[in-house]
Amino acid sequence: MRLLEGVRVLDLSRMLAGPYGALLLADMGAEVIKIEEPDGGDPIRGMGPPFLPDGESAYFLAINRNKKSVAIDLTKEAGREVFHDLVRRADVVLENFRPGVMERLGCGYAKLWALNQRVVLCSISAYGQEGPYRDWPAFDLALQAMGGAMSLTGEPGREPVRMGLPMGDLAGGVFGAFAVAGALWRRERTGEGAHIDLSLLDCQVSLLTYLAQYFWADGRVPGPLGSAHASVVPYGALATRDGHLIVAVFVEKFWSGFCRALGRAQWERDPRFLTNRDRVVNREMLMPLVEAEFRARTTAEWLRRLQAEGVPAAPIQSVDRVLEDLQVRRRGMVVEMEHPVHGRLPTLGTPVKVDGAMTVTVSPPPRLGEHTDLVLREILKYPDARLAELRRAGAIR
Repeated sequence: MRLLEGVRVLDLSRMLAGPYGALLLADMGAEVIKIEEPDGGDPIRGMGPPFLPDGESAYFLAINRNKKSVAIDLTKEAGREVFHDLVRRADVVLENFRPGVMERLGCGYAKLWALNQRVVLCSISAYGQEGPYRDWPAFDLALQAMGGAMSLTGEPGREPVRMGLPMGDLAGGVFGAFAVAGALWRRERTGEGAHIDLSLLDCQVSLLTYLAQYFWADGRVPGPLGSAHASVVPYGALATRDGHLIVAVFVEKFWSGFCRALGRAQWERDPRFLTNRDRVVNREMLMPLVEAEFRARTTAEWLRRLQAEGVPAAPIQSVDRVLEDLQVRRRGMVVEMEHPVHGRLPTLGTPVKVDGAMTVTVSPPPRLGEHTDLVLREILKYPDARLAELRRAGAIR
């Protein structure tokens, strides 16, 4: 699966949002060259615990596979010249500095466009390249707070909580890869590159989808519902005799099967529960009845009964169980990579399947500056004397 084979990406980004977007591009076959500061590189290299026995960060390991590392000091003129030479031969530049930093480094879009009119620059920032919050610093937690996610997550009447998945950052990576692919397609038709201004706050607001429309429709401010749904009943997590599962009676055809699975066929004819609209209005009457029924049987028993009736239901799995799940394994979502120090290590696969391909070829994350000489020799044709000169000047590592 090489949808982006032949696409060269210069990845200046750090932490999570940008590197995750670059990982998605690499998984689809792009050549991703991670441009890092010679002194320490991406701060995620030191994020932990946990660390592998040699001190390598598990966090860094997770989001930097299939990349090359070139260590360049962009604060030095000689380092910028090397980067500019790479831009002339690149398709995409991905960065997540604060707005204005690329310009101060002499690497703003106007400069990159002058070097290569076909280059796509994707700038990922917390709040975008313009607006009153432009210069505010932010990480995932702030974006979940500012974008409304934390006001919607958790149980009613409890303190706000963040989503367990860092969606403030991950959404930026997904939207970034999506936008880059779109810009590359436009370039095929027009021959012109683009500057993508991607705000992580914008991404979070976009994810509000129907919840924003609900507010505009009835003026009610959405709040946390735990695992329940504002418009569907029954929907959410239910306690069983020995654990929990979820049930989602999302459309009317599932209600009759749900009633049969519970042995409560009379509910199907009860005027209080006839339609989903009736069940939403009478949520406080219905759900205690449902909860009492579910406490009488085990999770496994309920799953058998519900699935026999075609009712959407699933166990609530911990991460260890997810990674051993038969469906997850069958779909190639756990693969192995050959690490030069640690041997074969498990890592996540890609959800993008093309032409039946279930796995992606995985190379381990690079050591800091591992590919500096390789890239500058092969792509830029620098002779050894030039590399030695740049290294003496501290421009590369």
